[in-house]
Order: sequence, then C-alpha cells, then structure tokens
Amino acid sequence: MAERIFVCAEHGLAVVYFLQSDVVSEIIAAGYQVVLLTDDSLIGKIDERFGQPGLILEGMRLEKVQKYLKTYKPRTQYWLDYLRRAGASRKINLGAVESFIEQVETESGPRRQLFLKLVNGFVFLMRHFRLLRRMVVRYQRRFNPGFYTDLFEKYQPKLVISSTPGWRFDRYLLREAAARGVTTASIILGWDNSSSYSLPGADMDWATCWSEIQKQEMVEGSDWAPEQVMIGGIPTYDGYIEGRWLVGRENYYQQHRLDPERKLIAYANSFNTLSPNIQNVEALVKLVSEDQLNKPSQLLIRLHPNHFLDVPRFIEEREMIYDLAAGHEHIHVVEPVALGGSLGHYSGEDMPEKASMMAYADVFVTVYSTMAVETSVVGNPVVALCIDSETGWPGKYYLPLSKIAHWPTHDRFRKSSSGKVAMNIEQLRQYLNYYLEHPKA
Repeated sequence: MAERIFVCAEHGLAVVYFLQSDVVSEIIAAGYQVVLLTDDSLIGKIDERFGQPGLILEGMRLEKVQKYLKTYKPRTQYWLDYLRRAGASRKINLGAVESFIEQVETESGPRRQLFLKLVNGFVFLMRHFRLLRRMVVRYQRRFNPGFYTDLFEKYQPKLVISSTPGWRFDRYLLREAAARGVTTASIILGWDNSSSYSLPGADMDWATCWSEIQKQEMVEGSDWAPEQVMIGGIPTYDGYIEGRWLVGRENYYQQHRLDPERKLIAYANSFNTLSPNIQNVEALVKLVSEDQLNKPSQLLIRLHPNHFLDVPRFIEEREMIYDLAAGHEHIHVVEPVALGGSLGHYSGEDMPEKASMMAYADVFVTVYSTMAVETSVVGNPVVALCIDSETGWPGKYYLPLSKIAHWPTHDRFRKSSSGKVAMNIEQLRQYLNYYLEHPKA
C-alpha cells in the first residue's frame, strides 16, 4: 500500500495552491496517496471538481475546533496567539505586525488595554531574546485536543503538509502530528505571510517559501534554521505564466458587457479590513465617467471577499460600489466566486476570472494587493492607489492608506519600481494617462 501524506487546505487559497497547481498531482505521481483535509461541508464539491485516483478527502472538524477555541481556556489561547503573532524578532521589518498590535490596542476596552501594557512588555523582550520566543512556541503544545487521532491511526501519514505553520485552525492538526513524531511541513501561501504572522503555531520541521526574501524573514524573524526552509517559488503562478486559466478576451468582454473600443481600467478592492476602499473607487469612477483620461476608458471593479462577510461596514461599502456602477454605462462590478462553507469567497473556482481580469486590464489598480505581483507576472502596468478616507471605519480601528507604505511587501513594491503609487486623484489621473500612453513602460 502506498504511503500517505496529509495535506491541510482549510483556506480557499490553499485549495488553489494544492489542487489547481501541480503540487498534489506530482505527489500522487511520485507514488504517494494524498489525504486532503478541508472544510467538512465542501468535501463533495471539492471531490467533484478535483477528485482523482490517489486523492482522499477528509474533514477538518472545524466546528469542533471553533468550539474548543471558545470553551477551553479561551483567554489563554487568545493571548498565546497574540504573543505568537506580535513577538517576532526585531531583526526584520515589523511594520505590518506593529499595525496589528495597534489595532488590538485601539479595539480593546480599558481593562484589556491595561493588561496589554503588561503583555506588550513581554513582547518587547521576545523581540530581543530567542529563548523567550522558543518558550512561547513550546507552550503551545499544551493546547492539543486530539481531534484527528482517528485519522492518524487510520492513515498512518508519513508527512503532514499545511498551508501555514499553524497560524490558522491547522495549528491543532500540526500539534498532534508533532506530538506523534510525524514530520511536519508548511508552505508559505501569500507574499506578506512571512513578515506578518510571525512565529509558528506548532513545532515544525520544514517549510517551502517563495523567495530568498521570505526565507530571510523566516530565519531572522521567526527562528527557522536556514536548512529547514526551501525556496520553491510560487506553484499557483504557473497558471498565470502558462495562461491556463484565461478566458478568451472576446468572451471575457462579453461576460462583463465591456466595450472592446475602450481601454480597461481594473480595480481590485484590498486592505478593507483596516481602511475603506470607497474613496479609491469614487476617484476612479469620476475619472472614467467624466472622460478625464487621455483615452476613452471603462472601469471594472472587483469586490473583495470581505465584502461578503456578515459585517455591516463591509456590506455598506459593497452596496455603495453597486450604486456607483448602476449610474454609469462604463462602470462594471465583478464578484469573487465562492465555493461556500468557511472558505468563503476565496475560491478555486475564481481563477479564470482573476487571471483574465489581470491579463486584459490596460492598467491594473489596487491597494498593494498581492494581485499587484500577479499582474506583474503577466506584464501589465500596476498602480497602487492609496487615497485616505475622510471617515475611516467609525468605531473600529482605521489605518490611513498613506501610512502603510513602510509595510514590508509595500516597501518592496515601491523600491522595485514595478508600479506607481498614487496618493490622490491628481496623481491617479497622471499615472493612468502615462500607462495608457505607454503600455509597455
């Protein structure tokens, strides 16, 4: 019988990474069986879409996991996770982590803010002393509910691979694997992961990341040994490079009622957890609808998955965007497609839409989204649009977009000169016109 490997994909983007790339098929081709653990409610859909010989699907028992988080020493688990995320070494750029800390402080009540001062004192020490960071990682072992005992005994996996090193609900699977002596490995899924989420949530043996930059962040920031981290590139980007997901241009334009005689400006909402995007959208709508650009243009606005969460401020912004589009012939809105369940609108079904939007946009605009990297893969111009909101998110933490340029990934985007950064509508008009006149720039 073939040896088995567990692959944990409890996030929609992880489904894309493992199943819409060659990763799982190559593991199976090498003679292993893959046991994919994912959202329990989506096993049927994933089997229908990705089922193949050598692939076994099992549920992540996410309801049990969420109940455990809420009922078993929830405060201890919360603060342990806070320390894990906040306490990376000061040797790397911690701009994104500092904003996370600021958000927690802002949204905490007076009693929690008082306790935070003590916790952040320990965070300060963690950033200077590796021993304390290792102590936090090891203390996490105490929270191992054994939800997957039957699966370990049934399949006897040789290796457990996850889409994070225990930053999400996969932490309990990885902790149980480590306690059993099963080798653990992680991929790095997003461009900001290694600089934003810090220490592992479980004892890890191996990881594969995108680049030397990410490896450096993991080694210097989160205490991975250099020999533990492999540089493996970005398997999902093969689909962009090969054009495997592209809808034909004519079909794509018909699908969204686009005018083939007009230039296409595409905007992907991003960063809306910390800042509204509506001010960016309004600026783009104004330029396009009033024909203020040098070439007749149209705007395609991609909503963010957060816009479909049951969160009033996200729903309100979504409806405002729909209202803007409804009043203009050349303004269009596209929704990310959902698999459903806990994976939400981060869906493997969405790759043809994403790939085609980026490939056919004459200029792609976003707020430092990872889609800036993806659009650069296909060679099209990118503008990072960072107009500050006049209102922010009332009652919630708000981070002005003018204050995020120092975040590690944003800083690298600017220094690479791979795109422009617009801070107001005048700069946006200037940069859009430049790229419309010089598409190969």
